[in-house]
Amino acid sequence: MNTEVAIIGAGPAGLLLSQLLNRAGVSTVVLERQTRAHVLARIRAGILEWSTVELLRAAGVDVRMEREGIPHEGCVLASGDTQLRIDFRALTGRQVMVYGQTEVTSDLYEAQDAMGTEVLHGVSDIEITDLDAARSVLHFTHEGARRRLSCLFVAGCDGFHGVSRRTIPADRRREFERVYPFGWLGVLSETPPVHHELIYSNAPRGFALASQRSETRSRYYVQVPLTDKAEDWSDEAFWDELRRRLPGEVAARLVTGPSIEKSIAPLRSFVSEPMRWGNLFLAGDAAHIVPPTGAKGLNLAASDVHYLHRALIDAVRGDRAGIDSYSERALRRVWKAMRFSWATTTMMHRFEGEDSFAEAMRRATLDHLGASETAQKDFAENYTGLPF
Repeated sequence: MNTEVAIIGAGPAGLLLSQLLNRAGVSTVVLERQTRAHVLARIRAGILEWSTVELLRAAGVDVRMEREGIPHEGCVLASGDTQLRIDFRALTGRQVMVYGQTEVTSDLYEAQDAMGTEVLHGVSDIEITDLDAARSVLHFTHEGARRRLSCLFVAGCDGFHGVSRRTIPADRRREFERVYPFGWLGVLSETPPVHHELIYSNAPRGFALASQRSETRSRYYVQVPLTDKAEDWSDEAFWDELRRRLPGEVAARLVTGPSIEKSIAPLRSFVSEPMRWGNLFLAGDAAHIVPPTGAKGLNLAASDVHYLHRALIDAVRGDRAGIDSYSERALRRVWKAMRFSWATTTMMHRFEGEDSFAEAMRRATLDHLGASETAQKDFAENYTGLPF
């Protein structure tokens, strides 16, 4: 097998990169460890920065998003019964779009099918070689047979546990990590959202988030210890705890119902540098993980793809300036998003064993945000997405 760009991972980063490259006439083959059904069953983020929306438009996968996505012009930060609305539109002239990652992935699969892109599922034992040669080679197992794929470039979009990042020699990687001592217990339900915009709530019992996937489907989260398991939480226990953490007037109008998905996500901040090694380029979770508080995971993957697809198109045509600067440019934006996600997580969560000073600093930060339009504008600029 031969192609110009081999892409490892058929999540939104890999599929979006393939879509943009294909539309520019660059050939790709996508390799995915899981089945297509498994990929499409993942419940992930639902907030798209406006730059991500524009990139999906450029990729030609925006029709259903435009029809079903829900623009949000602000969000609410709550502390106890005090609520502060951050008006994205007034502060920045921008907004975000509520449209689930599962839906983005489904749209990308449909577009790739229409193009006839080769997407292989159930791929295992990938080995990446010859990254310093004119053409690199991927050896892998598919449908019981060992296969070989030759390519000009390799895009590692295979997530935190994938083979791509580990292919970079350990002594040439620099990794930064902070593991948070709690997780988010999330519930998806066929119930109307409690509010038309997201509510981030800091309560004495811990953090809670009220979000949505549509006008009839809600997604809620509560902060829980890492020792908890989703099966330990009945639906009734979850709804009771959520009510305790939302402002009183919000909790009073909460509509509950059976959960259709329930899981606990641990929170981590992680960055691996560099994002390029020879002909190998990392994108998305293969290079970085952010806590979901800042709604940056999928959006950071999209910004990587923005830089990478342009660089690869130029490189295939003979101009290597873009691939030579890819890691530096991508990481510059990654670290800014990492800072925002860390700061928002610290501002909205309670940490076990924290002292009175930490609580006072959290309260002072929220007070300052409520009193300063400049601080609100900074929050809005980061939330809606810094420019590529």
